Amino acid sequence: MTPVSAKLYTDDVSLLMVLIDTNPFFWNSVKSSLPISKFLTHVLAFLNAIVLLNQLNQVVVIATGYNSCDYIFDSSTSEGQTQRAEYLLQKLEEFVNKDESLCREDSVDGPGFSLLSGSLSMALCYIQRVFRSGPLHPHPRILCLHGSPDGPGQYVAIMNSIFSAQRSMVPIDSCVIGAQHSAFLQQASYITGGVYLKPQMLDGLFQYLSTVFATDLHSRGFLQLPKPAGVDFRASCFCHKNTIDMGYICSVCLSIFCKHQKKCSTCGSVFGQAPVQDSSTPDRKRKNPMDA
Repeated sequence: MTPVSAKLYTDDVSLLMVLIDTNPFFWNSVKSSLPISKFLTHVLAFLNAIVLLNQLNQVVVIATGYNSCDYIFDSSTSEGQTQRAEYLLQKLEEFVNKDESLCREDSVDGPGFSLLSGSLSMALCYIQRVFRSGPLHPHPRILCLHGSPDGPGQYVAIMNSIFSAQRSMVPIDSCVIGAQHSAFLQQASYITGGVYLKPQMLDGLFQYLSTVFATDLHSRGFLQLPKPAGVDFRASCFCHKNTIDMGYICSVCLSIFCKHQKKCSTCGSVFGQAPVQDSSTPDRKRKNPMDA
């Protein structure tokens, strides 16, 4: 496989992969502060601005649902070049209805989790197809418009996607619209050299998108983009999928556990018994030769 550094890039042409969080449980929890219709109005204006900045720019939209994810828009296709907004909204509505039908039997407390790991994988697969299409291709980047809480069960898959994006020199930008920060997306933007932002005023979402995330990779070298105040690098254990500060690591496959295990559930390696210090035995006073 040809290394990424040897590929020829066009100067300021972008391939923007936009991952839109369509988790119905999340949008139902924030419908009073940010209805999904208003959110899509900001997003559509932003996508139109990206295409207007350069006629060679390409935009691909992936819907990130609760049970599934799918490509819903590609500006390079004939459908994406005419009646852009109508086509995107129609495909998005079809996807949301399909995703809601899959999760009707699930009982979810709170906003639930969206399938971020799946949409990241699909975005990276599309970018790899573009890499192999020819020596001249646009600068690829990923923009995550995310609101759902982090799903601890997706930790391994998301970290694999992050390292794959880092190796391919694909930055992951993150715009978090939920109530809490996303530790996964903080790490994704930090590791891949992207921009992480949590807008303070969602009514001005389009202004945040157009001033921070509309800039191409070539222009970012001349701008002072926002930097996160702190990044949460804590990992999730493989046994209970909980975020931990300290734990046990398998020396063979680097799996993380919150408690000592007899056997690694990932690779099957057998662990030794953790040493236990007996505090009941008093420490013996070391004999001084001068006292003999």
